[in-house]
Amino acid sequence: PIFYMVSCAHPSHLFQTLEKAGAKGEKWLDRFKGFRTNASCKSHEELDNSTVLDRGDILELSVALKKMHAEYNLRIVGGCCGTDHEHIQAISRCISDVSDSPDTQ
Repeated sequence: PIFYMVSCAHPSHLFQTLEKAGAKGEKWLDRFKGFRTNASCKSHEELDNSTVLDRGDILELSVALKKMHAEYNLRIVGGCCGTDHEHIQAISRCISDVSDSPDTQ
């Protein structure tokens, strides 16, 4: 493959795996270039059993994606379950440093 992406997960579900792969010098990590994030940090099981959409913490999500973008040189960043235009705008602003604290209003 040219590159790998992860979709339908929250950054908090992925950081430990990425850190372990980096410590082991895993070659695939060089080709990890994209992430489509879920808004919620809840597990898939918790979300499946939920009766209310969990939008997560937009600022926390944006900061986590900025960290992931910087540490792993991501080329594709987007939203998946639970995200909307407010999440994408905040993520974009945070990653591009347009705003130190993304406007999520």
